[in-house]
Amino acid sequence: MARPLIGLTLDSEEPGGYAKLPWYAARQNYADCVTAAGGLPLFLPHETDLAAQYLDRFDGLIITGGDFDLDPAHFGASDRHPTVKTKDRRTDFELALTRAALDRELPLFGICGGQQLLHVALGGRLIQHIPDAVPGALAHEQPNPRTEAGHSVTVVPGTKLHAIVGCNEMAVNSAHHQAAGEPGPGVVVSGRAADGVIEAIEHPDFGFCLGVQWHPEYLIDPGDGRLFAALIAAT
Repeated sequence: MARPLIGLTLDSEEPGGYAKLPWYAARQNYADCVTAAGGLPLFLPHETDLAAQYLDRFDGLIITGGDFDLDPAHFGASDRHPTVKTKDRRTDFELALTRAALDRELPLFGICGGQQLLHVALGGRLIQHIPDAVPGALAHEQPNPRTEAGHSVTVVPGTKLHAIVGCNEMAVNSAHHQAAGEPGPGVVVSGRAADGVIEAIEHPDFGFCLGVQWHPEYLIDPGDGRLFAALIAAT
């Protein structure tokens, strides 16, 4: 059987380092996990006007993470925390792509910043800087390597996430200073850290619509690979 085609969004960087012109980037482990789960990964340049044409060809979509934030204007905030740094072209593309995928009920998986973007696309708000908003917060920007767990996540029984990973707790890495805040209509919170920070969301009105705040492509917990397998199975 033909492998389902899975689109993955790219990060973007300004000139410097790898190239003297603007360049796209993605870690290889994203593609490795899609391939191992039985999918055919393909990365997507940030062409907002082509979002619908991309989705005409894809069976599923992954919104990846990155070291940047959404402009708070996207979720109706009038203030902007001084730590916020944006990549507006990438965000505009990913929001257009995500909203079009939701309209088509295309299997959709948001990872880290992709979970936050999905949360906003579904009508939610974000916490702009966890240390200022969550008393006694864990180190969500963990000091140890990203290839190791930073904390655990409690998985809510009865959710799609719980059905996929088959456990009540997962060990996860953590690389974010923002987080999902107030959910939009119909959004189910399916995982939380011990400090109450939302770590996973889903929407039962869409066949496969799931976001996690950690990076399952590092395969730290046995449930991580099951997330990619479930995305492929949903196509």
